[in-house]
Amino acid sequence: MAASLWQTKKQMCDIGQRIWQRGYCAGNEGNHSVRIGEDRVLCTPTGISKGFLAPDDICVIDMDGTQVEANPAGRKRTSEILLHLAIYKQRDNIGAVVHSHPPHATAFAMAQMPVPEGIHPEAEVFLGKVPIARFAMPSTQALPDSITALMGPDTNSVLMGNHGTVSFSHDLLDTYYKLEILDAYCRILLLCTQLGQVNVLDRRQQTELLEVKEKFGLHDDRIACAPDGCIGADNEMFMASLDVRPAGVTCNCKGDAVTAHASAGGDPGTAGNGGQFESLVAAITDQIMTRING
Repeated sequence: MAASLWQTKKQMCDIGQRIWQRGYCAGNEGNHSVRIGEDRVLCTPTGISKGFLAPDDICVIDMDGTQVEANPAGRKRTSEILLHLAIYKQRDNIGAVVHSHPPHATAFAMAQMPVPEGIHPEAEVFLGKVPIARFAMPSTQALPDSITALMGPDTNSVLMGNHGTVSFSHDLLDTYYKLEILDAYCRILLLCTQLGQVNVLDRRQQTELLEVKEKFGLHDDRIACAPDGCIGADNEMFMASLDVRPAGVTCNCKGDAVTAHASAGGDPGTAGNGGQFESLVAAITDQIMTRING
């Protein structure tokens, strides 16, 4: 085996162990892959814990999902390979994909709650907007279709409804970083719900964050709407869980449908008081239930 190929397989095992140690996957859950050529991908096998992988366990497949080399350990490729291949085909700058079940991010996916924006600098710079997909049956074409439909040119992570997460980037290590940052951010958000409060960055701070991101060479489509939107356009559901009304916006990123929302009975991004605020929370709750019930 060529040294570079063995090293890539070894790295996949090392990342698998990190995923397992961090509790992002239980049992034999999860899978990850690395693209090594135009028609070749390395992927984890089915039926084995990601914490106990060895280089000989890693499978070699083509872009149709066919296992093209005999596996030294007799392993078969992951059954979720269609998801990985669809992501590779969607964007040719993607070199690795990690599908996992990180508990804090998966909680947002199970609640169908969009991950709020404009709160944490690292999340804005390294994740950007994280779309949330509706539930799709695993190991069917419906699953990759549900993800690729949400992938923009800057997307690197997607919440999979009632399932988990999928992250992707130019290489495996950076993809793993995306997974780790996403779950850490979701954990912080859940801690905020225990405190009953969260501070949302103002429009100037949000715009400056996007400008810093651009300086890092990380483009973000949301900068086209700065300073009026569209960070925070989907924050209402999380804020309602805190009884907080953000100074958010709705925005279609085309500059012709930006509507600002003012806080009721308090400062932007803080809890208000009185009947006006209670009525506002009730209206938000009605919107949430309408969305949940389709």
